[in-house]
Amino acid sequence: MTINIQYIHMSTSEAMNVYVTERLNKLAKKFDWIIAAEVTFENIAKEKEEGKICKIELSAPGPRIFASSHERNYELAVKNTINDLEIQLKKRKHTFAHS
Repeated sequence: MTINIQYIHMSTSEAMNVYVTERLNKLAKKFDWIIAAEVTFENIAKEKEEGKICKIELSAPGPRIFASSHERNYELAVKNTINDLEIQLKKRKHTFAHS
């Protein structure tokens, strides 16, 4: 799986790169048909509480799979976004199994 990570309105974080890559690799082990992941981290300075945004779009067979989360820190945003993706992937896997 190819992983591309972008940072908008913030500096690149090697720690976040490692964290999100580890989480996505775990997901790819469960769902081996994921081709690529586009990850975007964004910081909205005006929003003090939940200005940390993580968006992830997965390339896989069928329609695109996308999730995003606005949280108080990036780790939580990554965790929630990947949890949302996993729910969508489970539904997609179920659809594949019955088609």
